[in-house]
Amino acid sequence: MNENLFASFIAPTILGLPAAVLVILFPPLLIPTSKYLINNRLITTQQWLIKLTSKQMMTMHNTKGRTWSLMLVSLIIFIATTNLLGLLPHSFTPTTQLSMNLAMAIPLWAGAVIMGFRSKIKNALAHFLPQGTPTPLIPMLVIIETISLLIQPMALAVRLTANITAGHLLMHLIGSATLAMSTINLPSTLIIFTILILLTILEIAVALIQAYVFTLLVSLYLHDNT
Repeated sequence: MNENLFASFIAPTILGLPAAVLVILFPPLLIPTSKYLINNRLITTQQWLIKLTSKQMMTMHNTKGRTWSLMLVSLIIFIATTNLLGLLPHSFTPTTQLSMNLAMAIPLWAGAVIMGFRSKIKNALAHFLPQGTPTPLIPMLVIIETISLLIQPMALAVRLTANITAGHLLMHLIGSATLAMSTINLPSTLIIFTILILLTILEIAVALIQAYVFTLLVSLYLHDNT
């Protein structure tokens, strides 16, 4: 196990060249596909989960918003598989990098906002000034609403980064404690190891939930602008 607590968050290199691109492109290769008329159980389960997720996110959208369904489904699959692969030993989780999460959040948020200003500019501008606002508070409210709008992609990226990073750090600390206690006290080691197993199960759930939360918030931003 790495002695450096943050070593697992360093971008990997192969022969001195950055391998982050290869790591990012690897998860889609794990998604099975079928060329046969009758699918097996794995493909059928995968298609059922995709349809269920897509239906839940796209129900509230109109026709224009549903054109984003393929992008949103691809986004949730990518984030979920990347988070899960990051739980493997000696692996790298790209979603622990704030730069990558911002690179996903900013274009999606900007696309939704630009679509809102193009399709219904009056409704988009109305969000900056709620109806019935006292005249002296108008400049302050416009500034506050503008800041809250601009901070949305940052909130998306920071939320995903913080949740994934915190879980990885906690697993690293408990794993180090398990190794340290293994030569001192066996009953305490078993207790800590049990906690580590439970935390790993929790992190699997967090990896899937954070992928869903990130995509759902993007879907809500899109719904507000279509």
